[in-house]
Amino acid sequence: MDSIAVLDFGSQYAQLIARRVREAQVYCELFPWDAEAAKVLSIQPRGFILSGGPASVYTANAPFIQDFILASGLPILGICYGMQALTQALGGRVDPSSEREFGPAIVTPLSSSSLLPGQPFPVWMSHGDRLTQLAPGFSSLASSDNSPYAAIGDASQHYYGVQFHPEVRHTPDGAEILRRFVVDICQAKPDWTPESIIEESVKRIRAQVGGERVLAAVSGGVDSSVATALVHRAVGDQLVAVFVNTGLMRQGEPGQVTSTLQKMLGPELVTVEAAGDFLGALAGVIDPEEKRRIVGEKFIRIFEQQAKNLGQPNFLVQGTIYPDVVESSAPDRNKADRIKTHHNVGGLPKDMHFQLVEPLRYLFKDEVRAVGEALGLPEEMVWRQPFPGPGLTVRCLGEVTPGRVERLQAADAILTQELTAAGLIGKGAETSQAFVVLLPVRSVGVMGDVRTYQETAAIRAVITDDFMTADWVRLPYDLLGRVANRIVNEVHGINRVVYDITSKPPATIEWE
Repeated sequence: MDSIAVLDFGSQYAQLIARRVREAQVYCELFPWDAEAAKVLSIQPRGFILSGGPASVYTANAPFIQDFILASGLPILGICYGMQALTQALGGRVDPSSEREFGPAIVTPLSSSSLLPGQPFPVWMSHGDRLTQLAPGFSSLASSDNSPYAAIGDASQHYYGVQFHPEVRHTPDGAEILRRFVVDICQAKPDWTPESIIEESVKRIRAQVGGERVLAAVSGGVDSSVATALVHRAVGDQLVAVFVNTGLMRQGEPGQVTSTLQKMLGPELVTVEAAGDFLGALAGVIDPEEKRRIVGEKFIRIFEQQAKNLGQPNFLVQGTIYPDVVESSAPDRNKADRIKTHHNVGGLPKDMHFQLVEPLRYLFKDEVRAVGEALGLPEEMVWRQPFPGPGLTVRCLGEVTPGRVERLQAADAILTQELTAAGLIGKGAETSQAFVVLLPVRSVGVMGDVRTYQETAAIRAVITDDFMTADWVRLPYDLLGRVANRIVNEVHGINRVVYDITSKPPATIEWE
């Protein structure tokens, strides 16, 4: 399978570059800029994409392009910092600019190229440095008001650079620009499809586990369900799935999940009732990172006990996906800051006795869903609302108690009912994810002429295609009013409802 190597120079958008390349149905992997040559070249890339980054190429200890990339003779596309690093490495010059560009701009092509559209097009700029001298062999392909070298190229070597960010949605033609680079210029075959993902995953799973038994952790969410189905496709009855009812799921969900999984897995499903254990371990805990650690460790200990009952399988399947890895800042993949510890990435205990099987580890959410559909999983499972691995612990801010969890479940169920009735959630709907957060914030209210002093519920609804960035959904006011009215009337202990209108970034989708 043809592939592209994306080198991350510290950009907040690096994972989006990989996302757009995958959209062009070309496989790619994201590596830190200083990754070992053998590791990068092991995927046999057809070309390289160099990401943006916060540094200036002329400063001491700035990230640089490693020699093996230039020596490979393969096509290179530099984006923002990547273009500046390419220019400097090949003999050009980069200097600070007195006219910085942050935000929208219009780029005008200066000559025809196989990379860019033929007419002026809007882009997203984010840079304070500029090229002041092109490297030998390069010419300017496009300019903007503040960038005479908004795009450059040396067609003889298949080297290109763009000062703008084609990977973000604010550059409408960006996905096509990246497709042209990877498919037309790099000549990579667009064969990264759900079917090919399944085929490659099955091969890797069989190579990893051989003839040994495998334990799968299933929550009923799309990630763990697709991961389990993939492993089941690969090893059949070597797999035993374990569903743990933590007491931290949405209202009515344990019964729905076990029914769906039973149809999929039959007798190979084991259900463990552990609500008391989880809620007991979380008693008095407020810090979100500690909550995640407790949940992660509790899950593993339960699976270890189940493993003893099932003959000690060495392998554990998890539905870890790429955003989990990025936000937990796995050190082998990027240089990003840790946003939060996902319970199934950074929250796992160090003395765990399993080898992890994670077939979705470098897939985005929409790729996971496409694979689930290709595997024939039921629509209600594939399009189930995303749910955090630690469950309602990270939506119940403050202490997690049985009463507060029940309160949150009831409020969340009302939101889901109203959105479903309005056709605003589910496959093809505008809303990608919606839920209620219970805040440990009390305010004064009045009900039936009686003073109340109760908690606050926050509604969160976002639209996204990759869950790495997201915008808030402009839900109709009458629907929001209906949800708020039902919550304060039907859920004891909540007397105020607010709506979260923050995008990601700067916020994350979950509150904790």
